[in-house]
Amino acid sequence: MPRLAANLSMLFTEEPFLERFAAAAAAGFRGVEYLFPYDHPAETLAAELQRHGLEQVLFNLPAGDWGAGERGIACHPDRVEEFRAGVDQAISYARVLGNPRVNCLAGITPKDADPEQVERTLVANLAYAAERLQGAGIRLLVEMINTRDIPGFHLNCTAQALALREKVGSANLFLQYDIYHMQIMEGDLARRLESHLALIDHVQLADNPGRHEPGTGEINYRFLFEHLERIGYQGWIGCEYKPAQDTRSGLAWLKTHNLI
Repeated sequence: MPRLAANLSMLFTEEPFLERFAAAAAAGFRGVEYLFPYDHPAETLAAELQRHGLEQVLFNLPAGDWGAGERGIACHPDRVEEFRAGVDQAISYARVLGNPRVNCLAGITPKDADPEQVERTLVANLAYAAERLQGAGIRLLVEMINTRDIPGFHLNCTAQALALREKVGSANLFLQYDIYHMQIMEGDLARRLESHLALIDHVQLADNPGRHEPGTGEINYRFLFEHLERIGYQGWIGCEYKPAQDTRSGLAWLKTHNLI
């Protein structure tokens, strides 16, 4: 049976953020993830995890001004020092939270930037982050994101991510495979998951279209859950979807897919 983590940036948003830990535990989740922890003291978040018996599974490196539309700064040549400071901040949080993996959002390709410089910047930043995180016992992930939801996002398909990993040359760089994004960009989900299983350290889900819970769209999640078990995936699956209505009524998909 897959290990499911509630994404608290998208689920239980009917409640204030710090109350979502209790809601996730009450719904049967044993792991949580979210976009960023940095708006709250690490000790406050750690107390919620301990109080509700939850494991911190994943969060992202600082990604610039999210409210202003930025979606990562790793490929921005003029933001290298900010990126490196963000790596240190992520490490400090991960240590307190017992978080074993951190995801890097490459960002939207800067307009009018030299493409070769953008790529060199991303490679150098990932190499720096991979080494710093490895020293702290933390895995670095990169995520491919569809360019329909985020036009211009720099990293958007599996082949590109694999080529990037080769350029970085670090064993501490893994893939975060978001089924929703990859269904939009390339499909062939089962084969790609199996082919790159050794490099996939985290999986996320949502259905397509709509980015709602499994069972609301075209993706055959019953098959994919069985497939992931069959090929031996041992990691977490982050439930990073937007409930079609309210979170709790939308969780009926867990019973439908025999996950509870």
